[in-house]
Amino acid sequence: MFIPFLGALITLKQLPDDAWNEAKVAIAGPIVGGLGAAAVWGVGEYLDSELLVALAFTGFFLNLFNLAPISPLDGGRIVAAIHPVLWIVGLLALVGLTIVAPNPILILILIIGGLESWRRWQHRRNPESEAYYRVSPSRRVITGVSYIVLAALLTLGMSGTFVERDI
Repeated sequence: MFIPFLGALITLKQLPDDAWNEAKVAIAGPIVGGLGAAAVWGVGEYLDSELLVALAFTGFFLNLFNLAPISPLDGGRIVAAIHPVLWIVGLLALVGLTIVAPNPILILILIIGGLESWRRWQHRRNPESEAYYRVSPSRRVITGVSYIVLAALLTLGMSGTFVERDI
């Protein structure tokens, strides 16, 4: 379901078999979103349109924010394949950001993310959860490198599309 100015909510008919498969599904969204922002950037440069370049910046920013390691964001689903403890890092970072720049959307994500992370953390020791989060070391590395490279590319996209305005 797409919600204008907020993003999309994707519900799966069936949960993935494990955290590795969930991470592959989750990383696809920011990849496609980043490619879309890059396309808008290209058209903006071709047409010499500051508006399109600024929209590309927004696209890169939203996809980078979506990589925050907090469930229910895609980043939270991706880092679960690396190690679920990264959710705590994401939550602490979001708490800090919310203190520095209070925002109702951040508070909502913090509440939802906190509850979801707590629920998953409480059930991490049951056999189903242990099997779900059992990811081979090579897949953890692949996931981590993909996550970092994507975040770096989105950051570079933001840097390249930043439009400085005189107010």
